[in-house]
Amino acid sequence: MNPAQTDPLALYVHWPFCVSKCPYCDFNSHVRESVDQAAWRDALLADLAYEAAALPRRRLGSIFFGGGTPSLMPPETVAAVIDAATGHWPAEADIEITLEANPSSVEAARFADIARAGVNRVSLGLQALDDRALHFLGRAHDVAEGLAALDTAQRAFARVSFDLIYARPGQSLGDWHGELARALSFGTEHLSLYQLTVEQGTRFATEEREGRLTLPDPDYAADLFELTRETTARAGLPAYEVSNHARLGAESRHNLVYWRYRDYAGVGPGAHGRRGGLATARHKKPENWIGAVARNGHGAQIEDALPPADRATEALLMGLRLREGVDLGRIAAIGETTVDALIDWNAAQRLEGQGLLVRDGDHLTVTDAGMLLLDAILPLVVLG
Repeated sequence: MNPAQTDPLALYVHWPFCVSKCPYCDFNSHVRESVDQAAWRDALLADLAYEAAALPRRRLGSIFFGGGTPSLMPPETVAAVIDAATGHWPAEADIEITLEANPSSVEAARFADIARAGVNRVSLGLQALDDRALHFLGRAHDVAEGLAALDTAQRAFARVSFDLIYARPGQSLGDWHGELARALSFGTEHLSLYQLTVEQGTRFATEEREGRLTLPDPDYAADLFELTRETTARAGLPAYEVSNHARLGAESRHNLVYWRYRDYAGVGPGAHGRRGGLATARHKKPENWIGAVARNGHGAQIEDALPPADRATEALLMGLRLREGVDLGRIAAIGETTVDALIDWNAAQRLEGQGLLVRDGDHLTVTDAGMLLLDAILPLVVLG
């Protein structure tokens, strides 16, 4: 058996529906007046069965329900997917099962049922602890409702994370420091802290193009980034990835599968996967995906063999996001090449001299200072 096939498998399940579309969001999310819940449950189970047949003799280490807004899923559907997945693949004793949730009172009322369905970790989309900021971000909840949902989540689930978006227009260093300190006071084990970016196809992209939205300049955004890492580290939740912070041992095991470039299965509209050297992708539009499942028994649109060199490049680009860095020997084996064929060592040496990279034999790590410039560093050092 390929050594990679002994690693626990991760399963991603995409639920594409939202109550409304946020102006910053470019995820595969859609607003629909009604959803045939029974048809969607059956289609997810069929798509899952197809992936399981293509990935036999594996153990399941994590399940992640993403979206969209998976907390809009009926708990019965969540339970059915979990039961089916752990029937197809034996589950690790400490399997991590995460569901992304919006912090509305309606969805929080389902948390106990979702926990009973088998979810043991929730990722809550608070996004801000300021009512004006929430309105700017197009969120339907206010701070009071969000914190009530957080309290409900902490009572319902063993593990809780939540998201915040910073580097918002007009946000001062003092504002963000206060908001972040408040976030850390709630005692969750994990925080996902994202700088606001404008993605193509979003309402914010239109507003920026028309001059109605201006983000902080890069130097000021860098100050906010540094403040974020310093503050979370002092609180015992250091960054283990560019935007993710956790207590030791509380890192998202599911997301680490992506960043460490292990196999993962993806089902549901637009879901991607990496399956033994194949890149898989599902039909993106919900109606196209469910139609494909009805015709073919699965929603796969792409199942392409990735050349070893492309796999090695992907592994580098993902792994260098991590504080732990990458094992270049392992990645060279993935790419069926040599370590020297992966990295521009002249560029790497210059960056190491500037304190942005560290090389220790075949181990390469981006420093904290380098993480600030990661988007510029990667194209300089990664060959291919």
